[in-house]
Amino acid sequence: MRRLHYASGFVLVADITCKAVLRYARALADVGKSDVVTIPVVTEGGSNAYAHLLIGPGSQLFSIPVEKSHGDEPVDEDVIASIERETRRMQPARPAWSEEMTDISDLDFLDFSDQDTGGARLQS
Repeated sequence: MRRLHYASGFVLVADITCKAVLRYARALADVGKSDVVTIPVVTEGGSNAYAHLLIGPGSQLFSIPVEKSHGDEPVDEDVIASIERETRRMQPARPAWSEEMTDISDLDFLDFSDQDTGGARLQS
């Protein structure tokens, strides 16, 4: 559970929800846009509810862990999936390597000899 600070207050949210909101806020800031997100929270009385947050370039969000949380963390998988989908939509595609580049041998600096450097020696 984390305390997500927003404006002059905070809401208690599940770790996974907090991470999704922070990533989305960063993505929104990168493109100069704002959005309203609805996320599951724990109220002051300890019950589960939903909060609406306006996030974007001007949002100053930060979170800290809650040492002793009571009860289950409020998690809504559909909300998290929606936030993560929007985050991916705004961020540029990033190359993914399906496997390590095994067709290229590792460079071994000890393999270099005087003849490879034209007779020049590197000072150490």
